[in-house]
Amino acid sequence: MALNATIYKVELQVSDMDRHYYATHALTLARHPSETEERLMVRLLAFALYADERLEFGKGISDEDEPALWRKAYTGEIELWLEVGQPDEARIRKACGRSRQVVVLNYGGNAAELWWNKVGHALGRHKNLSVLYIPAATVTALVELLQRGMRLQALVQDGQLQLMNESDAVAVDPLKRMVAAELVS
Repeated sequence: MALNATIYKVELQVSDMDRHYYATHALTLARHPSETEERLMVRLLAFALYADERLEFGKGISDEDEPALWRKAYTGEIELWLEVGQPDEARIRKACGRSRQVVVLNYGGNAAELWWNKVGHALGRHKNLSVLYIPAATVTALVELLQRGMRLQALVQDGQLQLMNESDAVAVDPLKRMVAAELVS
């Protein structure tokens, strides 16, 4: 018997002072049984950091052709490809060839460090790639916010994000391991 995904409903109010983007998004996140709570919350964090009316979640962790999140132009061109975790170099190379901008939100403590040490040098040739590291303590704090029904506010200012619910707040200050030569907004 196949296991079903766990569904999370999120009302996310985004106030991005850096990009002058202000909107409320009603999101439905499906967590596959093999997906961790940490990965789910980093996907939600990625949405908050790059929120846009056309930003969409991909089909899931087992899909080879879609990222965790992406934004397409009205013509179908992929403008932004967002990955989370430690994707292999071939997947990133493919994403860089298909999209104008690629961002990897890397997390996972020691595993993230090992991944970066292994692929970081090879990724340097991709001019449209940014890699941001989310510290393990931050990811743990994000998981503390997790509920099946969430109302969250995301405030982005000077590259830092505050993710808040009615009683708690988590400060997220991603470490920029690598920044694309020319960022596409």
